[in-house]
Amino acid sequence: MSLLRIWPVCATACFLLLHTPGWGQVASQATARTTRAEGASQSAKEKSATCTTAFNMSPGQNLEYQLLDGKGKALGTWRYRVVNVGVDSVASKKGKTTSVASVQVKSGLYDTGNNVLAQQDLTFFCRNDTTFTDGLGIINYDALKSFKNRRLSYQATPIAWPNHPTAASALPNGGVLVQVSSPSVAIAKVETTQRARKVSGERVSVTVPAGTFSCYPVESQREVSTAARADLVLKNTGRQIDYYDPAVGIVKTEQYDSRGKLVQSRLLSKR
Repeated sequence: MSLLRIWPVCATACFLLLHTPGWGQVASQATARTTRAEGASQSAKEKSATCTTAFNMSPGQNLEYQLLDGKGKALGTWRYRVVNVGVDSVASKKGKTTSVASVQVKSGLYDTGNNVLAQQDLTFFCRNDTTFTDGLGIINYDALKSFKNRRLSYQATPIAWPNHPTAASALPNGGVLVQVSSPSVAIAKVETTQRARKVSGERVSVTVPAGTFSCYPVESQREVSTAARADLVLKNTGRQIDYYDPAVGIVKTEQYDSRGKLVQSRLLSKR
């Protein structure tokens, strides 16, 4: 039976019920109890939910980020394509089994003329209540320009993003170490690291070309270092703020130099 057919019959009964003394209060109390129960149920689901993917990514999905300088001028575009999503059961040291969802992503950095500047294969994963992005994703390519045609080996530390963060909570360091070498000798180590990471506040509304999102701000100290020898290390340190939505991922990133000047930003433009 259609809703249009039901409504004339219901209208009279509903009118009488709503105008019966005490009924409105009973209905309101019942609705409140139902709302509280649904809220508690949803909260329980969120706390007990296991990871099925990272940032709700799905196979074939495409993402793009605009790369801008400190004055808002376009520098290029980062493009990401999800090629595979899987879930595995991993045994812990205590013998318990944990579900780990992994996402394989191909990424590319393009200049404003759509020319490829760099390409990366990345792995994101989700375990328990935390999503991890690949430390390879924060490589500073400018620091590697002087090592063209050299051998590069990578050692990445995943970067953690809690699914249910709390303000002022500390987060572990993450980043990537690149060993530069020739066939016969080690030349240098180039490292990009995010240190002293913390959730710096409650959720805030962030608007980017892809839309408006409710994000947690995460502040960190970003350090890029090049070590030719143990006693010869060049460092460049600044501050970084990442805004991330646990259901979407990193929405906006701002990088500041040691004097607090905005030098680069990255905005989610397509998802």
